[in-house]
Amino acid sequence: MKIKSFLAKPFANYIYRQIKKGMVTAVADQQHIFQQLIKTGMKTGFGRDHAFDTIRSHEDFVQKVPVRDYEAFKPYIEKIKEGKHNVLWKGVPIYFAKTSGTTSGVKYIPITKESIPNHINTARNALLCYMAETGNNGFADGKLIFLSGSPELERIGGIPTGRLSGIVNHHVPKYLRSNQLPSYETNCIEDWEQKLDRIVEETINENMTLISGIPPWMQMYFDRLTEKSGKKVGELFPNFSVMVQGGVNYEPYKAKLTESIGRNIDTIELFPASEGFFAFQDSLNEPGMLLNTNSGIFFEFIPVNEISHPAPTRLTLKDVKVGENYALIITSNAGLWAYNIGDTVKFVSTAPYRLVVSGRTKHFISAFGEHVIVEEVEAAILTAAAAENIHLTEF
Repeated sequence: MKIKSFLAKPFANYIYRQIKKGMVTAVADQQHIFQQLIKTGMKTGFGRDHAFDTIRSHEDFVQKVPVRDYEAFKPYIEKIKEGKHNVLWKGVPIYFAKTSGTTSGVKYIPITKESIPNHINTARNALLCYMAETGNNGFADGKLIFLSGSPELERIGGIPTGRLSGIVNHHVPKYLRSNQLPSYETNCIEDWEQKLDRIVEETINENMTLISGIPPWMQMYFDRLTEKSGKKVGELFPNFSVMVQGGVNYEPYKAKLTESIGRNIDTIELFPASEGFFAFQDSLNEPGMLLNTNSGIFFEFIPVNEISHPAPTRLTLKDVKVGENYALIITSNAGLWAYNIGDTVKFVSTAPYRLVVSGRTKHFISAFGEHVIVEEVEAAILTAAAAENIHLTEF
């Protein structure tokens, strides 16, 4: 057994036990996080504007702090960009995650010293849970690729700013650096086609054991590998055993990706966003992803048919029900307060709290009050594709 996989085994078992314990204390952990967030928030400009010193309960919070999207948060972000301190969180953010919004243009999402572990440790925990459950830790000795944006950062208001995947690239643990591909120089290439060609050159003759990225990017990578080698990806990389994916629903891409690999492979699903890392697949044997209930984020859930109401019902974790669609609202140690991230989720279990992403709050059809959501549209596409034996690459 190689040294990295050998050392990973006891650590994986330790983290797995901690996560199992957290499943039982999820509601209590959420209450504790809420109290700590309010305590810190009292000393901020946002906290003073919303009388945090009078908030004693979630009910008080609902009364004092309305649900906001980015557009409503923007005045506070602008103050941070002007160099002001203690605006949304203590001090200033250590990063801005730059993301393109559908309605707000470019968004600058704060990442703080306190919130960065949520982004880093959650992906790690997903892999460690996989190791502990399956016993497959050999991939830790091979080459790992994270298809991501450029790690080069600009400065906005003196704050390092870039795509989340590029920011996270700076925090890959040292013990994985020697395993990580592509090279830093290749990762910095902005043109995707040129970057993809370089990634293929750097990886095609390597012992790739784990590949991670959003499904459309991975499919383009697989297509280019096969085009250059004439082989299925699974043949080209015989020790390739784990695929980590997130960002979009995996199901529409699953058949085509599996065909490109040429064999079945273990997959781990993640639910990351610039605003936080919300959930991860903790088990291959259970549906859904485990909600990150003890990682600096307090969650609220609004029934999806109330999202446009001026005073919607705002449920905490203890009140959610299996099978209901909810808009996901977060309050976090990044300085986001009752923030509507725009995603809808549906719980598949409440013991423990596992969910699936069901769509976007603004992506629905409701010409006659039918309120057809993304989940239903994707299910229809999958049914039609299966009937016609079509493999989807992108849609």
